[in-house]
Amino acid sequence: MTHRSILCTACCAAALALGMQAARAANPPPVTGPYVDLGIGTNLMQNQKYDFAQPNGARGGNLLFRPDYAGQLGVGYGLGNGFRVELDTNFFRNNAVKADDNVEGKNRAYGGVNTYGFMVNGYYDIPTGTNFVPFIGAGLGYQWQKFQHIGVADPSGDVYGGTYGSLAYDLSAGVAYDLPQVPGLAVTAQYQYMSLVHNRKYNDTGAVPNTQINVGQSGNHTFLIGLRYELFPPAPPAPAAAPAPTPVAAPAPAPARTYLVFFNWDKANLTPRAQQIVSEAAKASQTTKVTRLNVNGYTDTSGAPAYNMKLSLRRAHNVAAQLVADGVSKNDIVIKGYGETHLLVPTGPNVREPQNRRVEIILH
Repeated sequence: MTHRSILCTACCAAALALGMQAARAANPPPVTGPYVDLGIGTNLMQNQKYDFAQPNGARGGNLLFRPDYAGQLGVGYGLGNGFRVELDTNFFRNNAVKADDNVEGKNRAYGGVNTYGFMVNGYYDIPTGTNFVPFIGAGLGYQWQKFQHIGVADPSGDVYGGTYGSLAYDLSAGVAYDLPQVPGLAVTAQYQYMSLVHNRKYNDTGAVPNTQINVGQSGNHTFLIGLRYELFPPAPPAPAAAPAPTPVAAPAPAPARTYLVFFNWDKANLTPRAQQIVSEAAKASQTTKVTRLNVNGYTDTSGAPAYNMKLSLRRAHNVAAQLVADGVSKNDIVIKGYGETHLLVPTGPNVREPQNRRVEIILH
């Protein structure tokens, strides 16, 4: 592996570590379920070292290539936790431009190299809270490299060809932009470094048919622009419903205020203390929002029930008259007599109980 490929591998490994650390606090991944991935771009092949097998001994050098086209097609599955697994097939083309031979020196070279195969890659999406989603990845696979009439412009006429395979690994980094107009579709930009790790031998198909060259590891820098489409994207979340207005409780009605006016036994006239209480009730009805005054008369259980009913009404009418005298509108007063029912202090029959000889003024 050349110094350039070592540096590239170290950079990708560092990006992988930093990406994993940043992803610990990431949001849910944007890809879930099966998807397809297509990319096209260019491939830069590193110089390939070669040496000649016998009878040429230690002769060797480097083959130099110009960048050319590249393509990759993948099918994958998003695991729903930020990780994706993808099976990729690829095809890279590179044309030879120079052979730097340690015996013959630099010569113009011709022919080309086709690199193709498959890789099993794992990717991690790093959500950013936007439509731009960086990703990193790595994988293993198998690649074939076909030499197509690789030769140099010299009188020797050596031309090498053949197809040989090798185990390979790759490291990737890129970014996807999710298109909001098409759910599941994203535009991708990806860099990938791939290396064939085994040496390969190619035969001389020209003037010296029994000659072979040994070719070392092959490093490839690929830049791809593509599209990724999620086959079954999750339905977009429903727009958040407007929060229901907080119910505003109606103001509780003001509690009714009750004034008790007490009477002597078998009497309906107002005592001085009773007049004072009626006056207080009248003032309260005028200073607060009062719509109705209930004036309810009662008696104790001494005496006949019919008599007590009439007595309770007399007491209620006398209190109502005093309220009117104190400024309360007669139309706001409702008068009722309950006799010896609704006792304030429960007693048996024929009991003189002062607390039950009363009129209740209730302000509403």
